[in-house]
Amino acid sequence: MNFELPAYRAPVWLPGGHGQTIWPALYARRFVGPRPRWRRERWDTPDGDFIDVDWLHADAPPAAGGAGAIRAAPPLLVLFHGLEGSSRSHYAEAFAGWARAHGLALAVPHFRGCSGEINRAPRAYHSGDHAEIGWLLRRFRAAQAARGGGPLLAVGISLGGNALLRWAGEWGQAARPVVDAIAAVCAPLDLAAGGHAIGRGFNRQVYNRVFLRTMKAKARAKLAQHPGLFDAAALRAARDLYAFDDLFTAPLHGFAGVLDYWRRASAKPLLPAIRVPALALNARNDPFVPAASLPCRDEVGRWVTLWQPDEGGHVGFAQGALPGHVMWLPQAVGGWLLAPHSELPTH
Repeated sequence: MNFELPAYRAPVWLPGGHGQTIWPALYARRFVGPRPRWRRERWDTPDGDFIDVDWLHADAPPAAGGAGAIRAAPPLLVLFHGLEGSSRSHYAEAFAGWARAHGLALAVPHFRGCSGEINRAPRAYHSGDHAEIGWLLRRFRAAQAARGGGPLLAVGISLGGNALLRWAGEWGQAARPVVDAIAAVCAPLDLAAGGHAIGRGFNRQVYNRVFLRTMKAKARAKLAQHPGLFDAAALRAARDLYAFDDLFTAPLHGFAGVLDYWRRASAKPLLPAIRVPALALNARNDPFVPAASLPCRDEVGRWVTLWQPDEGGHVGFAQGALPGHVMWLPQAVGGWLLAPHSELPTH
């Protein structure tokens, strides 16, 4: 592999993991030029539900059956968003700006319930939903083939990154015909460590409340859709992600409880089984992901590249003078994804 991982150093005006997390999400410049525009497709799922996919407007795939000879397509980058994210998230718009500038097609599939419309089935999404990831990536591979071929790349942000690496580990060698390279950004690869971290101190008072506000609203809508699905009083009483996952996420997706969910959905134990080029980028000052929980080189296989800068926060990585911008993240991760991967490091 000929790509050298660039160094990251946070701006002097933006110290600390919390600042490096919050400022880029709220205030940093995300892209150059006009705001990215999206074209939405709705894909019906095998279980009678749906997933909404947003395609970067300038790079939307042609309609099936269009006239003219099939030509090779540019690389297609699929972005799996994080907890309660969407194509409007700061990182999605940053990757859209980068993809537009570099001639890539970009698609953002929304996990169920995250596109602005509640999904139909008595389920939502979760951190280890590798079956959903696999179904989506196979559809994207077919769409890319219909456009004339070209590389299929995937990046997962936070929860989406854990699910993506979990899929790669579950599939092993079978993932190689599907994707050319994958990357996970700030993924909580040990869900128990991340889950406990977000339930303490400043994290509990700020991030925990932000996530629960929308998650509980969606859960109430799901209960109205499927009466008796869970205990409404217990939902009202839930004050952290531990309680929410124990009541809602775990039982709705086949887990015995929150601890069973966090254990079985974590990607970290399956990193040695990955057989496609994979990048795991984690800042060591990420408030959501304790540095002590990050994998070491002897805990991954030769297909996995670990990148653990000291700074960056959670999906932050701002750079430049005020107000700062998040372009370092897609440039760095996108550069790695596009690099040749025929020669992989042997850890």
